[in-house]
Amino acid sequence: MTDNIAGSSAPDTSLPASGYIGDPEVRAEWDNRYADRRQLWSGRPNGALVAEVAGLTPGRVLDVGCGEGADAVWLARGGWDVTALEVSGVALERAAGHARDAGVTVRWVHAALTEAALPSASFDLVSAQYPALLRTPDAAAERALLAAVAPGGVLLLVHHAGMDTRHDHDGGFDPADYVWSSMVAALLDDDWTVEVDEQRPRVAPDGGAGAHHTDDVVLRARRLR
Repeated sequence: MTDNIAGSSAPDTSLPASGYIGDPEVRAEWDNRYADRRQLWSGRPNGALVAEVAGLTPGRVLDVGCGEGADAVWLARGGWDVTALEVSGVALERAAGHARDAGVTVRWVHAALTEAALPSASFDLVSAQYPALLRTPDAAAERALLAAVAPGGVLLLVHHAGMDTRHDHDGGFDPADYVWSSMVAALLDDDWTVEVDEQRPRVAPDGGAGAHHTDDVVLRARRLR
C-alpha cells in the first residue's frame, strides 16, 4: 500500500508501491485478465464520471478500481488530488505509465478496498466506476465506500444496467457474489442525501472491454455530516 496517502508531503508516485494487501487469488484473476490484452479499456475517462464531476470543485478523490488509470489521469489533469486503488499490479503499472506520460501525480494503492486501511472520511469524491466489489455478509465493501467520503463529499457509484440480474454461465458470473448500487443505497441514513439514483443511456468511450453495454445505473449521494 502506498505510504503517507493522508499526509501533506508528496510521496514518490512514479510507480505503485511494492506489496499487495488483499486476497492473492483476486489479484491473480485480475492480473491474468489484464495480461491477456495489451490494453483492456479504452484509455478514455468514463462518461458518467465526466458528467457527474462537471459541477464539483476539485479536492481529494479516491478512484476505486482504477484499472489502467484513465479516470485517475483525467481527474488529476482537472486539478484533483488523486488516490487510485486497484487489485491488479499489471493494471497499476500501466496506469503509472499513463500518469507519467501525462505529467500528473497520482497516489497508487495496490490493495483491495476492504483491506486498504484508507483514511476515514477524507475524500471529497469517492468514484467507483463499474467496480467488481465482492459481497460479504458484513457488507464490508459497501461500508468502506461510505466511510471514505468526507462530510460534504460525494460518493459516485456507476454500474452497467442489468448486471445485477444477469447470469453468464460460460464465464461463471454470479451477480449474488458482487456489490450493486442498491445495496449501497440501502445503507444510506440521515447523514446522506441522494442526488442521483437513476438508469440512463451510457456515454461510452470508443473501444475497450464493456463497450457493448448501452445503459448505466448511476448513484450519486452526498454526505451531509
